[in-house]
Amino acid sequence: MLGTTAAALLLGTALSACSPTFDWRTVMNNDNGYTVDFPAKPGNDARAVQINGTPMQMAMQTAEAGNAVFAVGTVMLPDDSDATQRAALDFLRAGLARNVGAAPDAHAVQIPLAAGGHTPGLEMKVTGEAGAQHETRIVYARLVAHGRHVYQAAIIADQPLPQDQIDQFFSSFQLY
Repeated sequence: MLGTTAAALLLGTALSACSPTFDWRTVMNNDNGYTVDFPAKPGNDARAVQINGTPMQMAMQTAEAGNAVFAVGTVMLPDDSDATQRAALDFLRAGLARNVGAAPDAHAVQIPLAAGGHTPGLEMKVTGEAGAQHETRIVYARLVAHGRHVYQAAIIADQPLPQDQIDQFFSSFQLY
């Protein structure tokens, strides 16, 4: 009897260790013009933002997996001028960095288009303290303006993630 109980506990432990923390699925967001792989079923949210004094809505899709939150935020701009796009990108970059008390350092990256080709964007990785408990957070993000949309694809984690998980999320992020 003891051997059967021990075997059942061992099997239960082995099965729970095999349950995937990251259950990748492709999500097509036709309303906001992108596709991305999320590590879990995403939820939807929206929040008001003010960019250069202009109120705008930011639509969010987020999924939690392991020790991280994966998110894509989309801001619909009033126009597609370079100045409006630049202001929105600056707002998002500064906001991500400010959330962890870091400098808004970013470098150029190419964001894939679903129809082929690429469009220029920004990539950043910042680390700092967030929240009332001053907990360490790592923010990995890609920012891009495309037409009347500005996108923020981001991962927020409390410890470094394996590069393959970061690559899965960002390489799957494509704009229509």
